[in-house]
Amino acid sequence: MKTKITQILKKRYYLLFFFSLLLQQSYAQQQITITGKVASAAAGEPIPFANVVIKNTKNGAVTDFDGTYKITAGSDQTLVFSSQGYKTTEIAINGKTTINAALAEDATKLDEIVVVGYGSQQKKDLTGAVALVKATEIQKRQVTTVADGLQGLVTGVKVRGGGRPGQEANIEIRGLKNLQNANPLYVIDGLVTTANRDFNPNDIESIQVLKDASAAAIYGSRAANGVIIITTKKGKKGPLQVEVSAKTSFQVMPRYDLMGTEEFAKYNNMAYDNAGLPRQNLNMAVDTDWQDAVFKTGMIQDYNASFSGGNENSTFFLSGNYFGNEGTVVGTDFDRISFRVNSSGTKGIFSIGENIAISNAKTDEMSGNPIIDVYRMTPTIPLYDASNPGGYGYGKQGVADTFGTNPLALADFSNTTNENFRIRGNIWSELKFVPWLKYRFNFGYETSFDSYKYMRKKGSWTLNQPQDPSQTDQNKGRSETMLFENTLTFKKEFGKHDITVLVGQTFQKDTYNQIYGTKRNLPMNSGTGQYYEVLNQGDSPVVGGFINEAALTSYLGRLEYNYDNRYLFNAVIRRDGSSKFSDGNKWGNFPSLSAGWRISNESFFKSEFIKDLKLRASYGELGSGNIREYESRSFVNNFGQIVLGKDQNLYPSAAQVKLSNSQLRWEKLKQTNLGLDLGVLNNDLRLTADYFIARTEDVLFGFPILLTTGNDGGNPISNAATVENKGFELELAYSKKINEVSFNASVNFTKINNKLVSLGNGQNENIIGNTMTRSGQPVGMWYVLQTDGLFQSQEEIQNYKNADGKVIMPNAVPGDIRFKDVNGDGQITNEDKSIVGSPWPEFEMGLNAGAEYKGFDFSMNWIASHGATVYNGFRSVVDRFDDNSNYRTGIQPWTPENPNTDFPRITKGSTLNSRGDSDRFLESGDFIRLKYIGFGYNLPDSVLKNSGITRARLTLSAQNILTITKYKGLDPEFSNTGDNRIFERGVDNGSFPNLKTYSFGVEFSF
Repeated sequence: MKTKITQILKKRYYLLFFFSLLLQQSYAQQQITITGKVASAAAGEPIPFANVVIKNTKNGAVTDFDGTYKITAGSDQTLVFSSQGYKTTEIAINGKTTINAALAEDATKLDEIVVVGYGSQQKKDLTGAVALVKATEIQKRQVTTVADGLQGLVTGVKVRGGGRPGQEANIEIRGLKNLQNANPLYVIDGLVTTANRDFNPNDIESIQVLKDASAAAIYGSRAANGVIIITTKKGKKGPLQVEVSAKTSFQVMPRYDLMGTEEFAKYNNMAYDNAGLPRQNLNMAVDTDWQDAVFKTGMIQDYNASFSGGNENSTFFLSGNYFGNEGTVVGTDFDRISFRVNSSGTKGIFSIGENIAISNAKTDEMSGNPIIDVYRMTPTIPLYDASNPGGYGYGKQGVADTFGTNPLALADFSNTTNENFRIRGNIWSELKFVPWLKYRFNFGYETSFDSYKYMRKKGSWTLNQPQDPSQTDQNKGRSETMLFENTLTFKKEFGKHDITVLVGQTFQKDTYNQIYGTKRNLPMNSGTGQYYEVLNQGDSPVVGGFINEAALTSYLGRLEYNYDNRYLFNAVIRRDGSSKFSDGNKWGNFPSLSAGWRISNESFFKSEFIKDLKLRASYGELGSGNIREYESRSFVNNFGQIVLGKDQNLYPSAAQVKLSNSQLRWEKLKQTNLGLDLGVLNNDLRLTADYFIARTEDVLFGFPILLTTGNDGGNPISNAATVENKGFELELAYSKKINEVSFNASVNFTKINNKLVSLGNGQNENIIGNTMTRSGQPVGMWYVLQTDGLFQSQEEIQNYKNADGKVIMPNAVPGDIRFKDVNGDGQITNEDKSIVGSPWPEFEMGLNAGAEYKGFDFSMNWIASHGATVYNGFRSVVDRFDDNSNYRTGIQPWTPENPNTDFPRITKGSTLNSRGDSDRFLESGDFIRLKYIGFGYNLPDSVLKNSGITRARLTLSAQNILTITKYKGLDPEFSNTGDNRIFERGVDNGSFPNLKTYSFGVEFSF
């Protein structure tokens, strides 16, 4: 036993002697001086005040304004580089005297600052449903508006846009909240405004989407459709930074598969023969491809430059942008030029700053709808015909009968332009009396000078068109918004207690005025052939104008409480008063409560695997006064005349023309949200899940009423309906860096069930087009006749009877569509229509992924939608054959020789096989789309060191280049918005498609 102990002691002695030699060697090792630069891996920009620490020691250094550092360490030690908002990186010295570090941004940092309205919070302390979107995710795409770039990036946020120049996308946050405009509230640098087509997305620093009522409650009556908070770029302390970028994009229009002259003539003749009508005298010498004539390759040019800098007391940021889009449809384009100045300064307890943006946007609007006209026009019609007024071809009686419009003629003779010059921004000042008490005043101002011009030249674009004179319609409008805000913020820690209290008052006034004029029979300049478009020319003048005003006064308060980073509580109250409502209903109160429990910080919770676990719960009420300025008041027409007395004299008169509703009140959204935040694997893998129930009561909407009531000024608004949305959101994100390779991936899932609880006004259902909106069911369900195959013989027709033995479709012939007699009355009528499908998807998904290696990076974004049934308006025209439009190529209609088909016999002049109110034209709207894919390369410092350029980057990207779908229209991701289209959201009737876009960009800074 003693021998064994002695051996163990000897071994320990030898080990101690060995380690002592290693220690002596390390202490005796030569110390070297290391210098280098710390920069952002994504942008290549230097990172000032980054920490450079020798691993396992407390010795370190801090980078200067240029991101450079100097440190002394052992040649075999390791340096640890870190900075707030970036992932920590370790690099072994290995005797090197120069070490540069590129830090990857850390999107999952829990201490990230989130703007939540009138203040900010750390991401880890959020108790509501708030989504953060990196500005670079939007800026790397080629988009016209902010909304276009959000598709697929945020759970619960549905975006539908298109590729028309200047087109603005429609956004729904957590489903349809009301029956009017569903777009969210935008707040840019504290100014309540819009992020429309005249806003430059390149100026964005950060974006927050407030999705639930507790997160958005601080905006009260304007937040029912969600809130998108945008913070623009600011200057940073340091030397002048200049950044320049240029991006060029080419856009390609998708095409229909349409027949040429030979195939068209075959089936057009067949349709006339089957109807027993004489054939048209088709011009077989013409074979016009209307898509080639109307569609072209579009081009986008996007140039941006910015200048920023600052010192200890002040910062500044200036930017300029030009965005030009030549459309893929003849006669369309969009141009925007914008400038921004953001600056701030501090002196003692006083701070002041401003954010000002100036923009001018001009759009040459699309005339008519060439997306439809290219298949309404037949290939036997020439583009030009000198015998027609104006010289364009558009068909002839008995030769080419069509209701179509020549898009080239329409673009030439009917032109509309919209131009908007906008100034918007805010000036703010703060007084920080003590570190825990701050007063802030914010004045926001926005004005837009709008110019609209419509020019109608002489000439025709469709068959049997009356010869209208030349005409111009013009209007000039100006909108003005003034916002005054006063807030007082108390924030202090008391031991484990962290309390923030905000109180404030706001006032906003909106004014819009417009004047308009019309002139006809404009003279033409004989030398140039151009019309005089000014309103002092022509005759038949019409002039007019109006002024609209509205005001909103609000009081707000918020309490944030955090105990020991375990228990979180948030309470908000806002009281709004609007001039849009009558005196008895002006005011509304909008409260919310939310709480969070960070279980991972409890003493009993011990897990190396789970780094963060938080439960959230909230309830809140939001409002909406989304009505026009004077809906609660009656409208009187004072231009009337009346004949009175025995002499039948003519007297001026006035009469009420629009019924009013003095009882209008706020519609109110009540929303409950339950959420979970989970971080595992050192927070590299994060999960966010939310379940919500949102119910909007007293929904403001104008349902149609009879004109016999005396109302002819539009449908009066009432608090009629109740809408409910229930949904589940899930986002899973993972990011990791292994040596020089960093990668990230995230998948998001959204499922929303919409239901119209009640219609109100004593109504149970509302039918618009082919849709039915019925109490207890989703909005806009498909309400159509049901098809049941084709009749193959006369015997089948005679045997198709109801229970009483009545032949249901006695006028049918073999090859005709058989419709279901749902009510069993022995005939096919509107009473046989039934609800057969929903335009709402069962779920939607997004997949985002990216990787970086040395100077190369890659990213992509996929979106998917499943379960929606949509109406293909294209097929409802080209597959009907009862009129004269072009047809889909490759069809196989029923004939006695070809009975094994699902395409009915074709016949001219009969609606039996061409009814648009059947399920024949309903299709699956499922799709999977590669929304974006991009590659980038940052040129190495060794290439740039003598050029004076600190960063240079090349990018190559593509959008919408791959779509997996069975939908036969141009684009399953279409948008259908506008009046009454809230009920026809699933109708694709000439919607402008999303375009394949190929982009090349260059970015550099110095």
